[in-house]
Amino acid sequence: MAMQDGYVNSTILDGVATVTFHHPKSNSLPGQVLRAMADAISAAGKDHLVRVIVLRSEGDKAFCAGASFDELVAINTVDEGLRFFNGFAQVINAIRTVPVLVLGRIHAHAVGGGVGLACAVDIAYAHEKASVRLSELAIGIGPFVVGPAVERKVGVGTFGLLSATPALRRDADWCVQHGLYAEHLPTIEALDARIEAHTRELVGYSPDAMAELKKVLWRGTEDWDTLLAERAEISGRLVLSHHTREAIGRFKATAAKR
Repeated sequence: MAMQDGYVNSTILDGVATVTFHHPKSNSLPGQVLRAMADAISAAGKDHLVRVIVLRSEGDKAFCAGASFDELVAINTVDEGLRFFNGFAQVINAIRTVPVLVLGRIHAHAVGGGVGLACAVDIAYAHEKASVRLSELAIGIGPFVVGPAVERKVGVGTFGLLSATPALRRDADWCVQHGLYAEHLPTIEALDARIEAHTRELVGYSPDAMAELKKVLWRGTEDWDTLLAERAEISGRLVLSHHTREAIGRFKATAAKR
């Protein structure tokens, strides 16, 4: 689905659905891209021809820079903030509830909500330069909506460490060691080949068995429809603070000088 300042495309080939998102500002995520991504993942999960989903982004720079700063500064009410952050909740819940495994292609660094996406997929394969930084606390909000997905993947202690060190990038080796990535590869070609091999393998397995496996893997997350909405409300309230407005302004000014 094409849209102004970003798009989401979905293709299906030989049982593999590929959902691709893009935004010109380092694959940051405005609300319309988040909603389109959630819709595309859900639709792929309902297609009886689909056996596995691959989530990826376009470009050769960031996998995902997280929430769109332009949209964050445009939020003027708690309801607007809730609607925006609920977009992340919708994507995570779409990944959680589709009856097929979702593989992530993390080709470059991930920041903030991008880390949440990398943790929400069932299996993440990454390039060896794909670092992560959970940056939300630095702008006065905190990784509340993506937090459950990150905590589920790396554990509460490591999630706390990531959250409390928002300026620090962790490299791909660290991500593999802590369970965020399944594996990192030395080149984009090797990354794509690894994902291709795994998707081809999964397509040949029983869809009923994989659907049951998906339920087992996500056991204990049945309350996430409510939980993530509650977390979105927290972020929607905090984004209106003077501290957050000033912090986002500083980040945008710094980025403009680069």
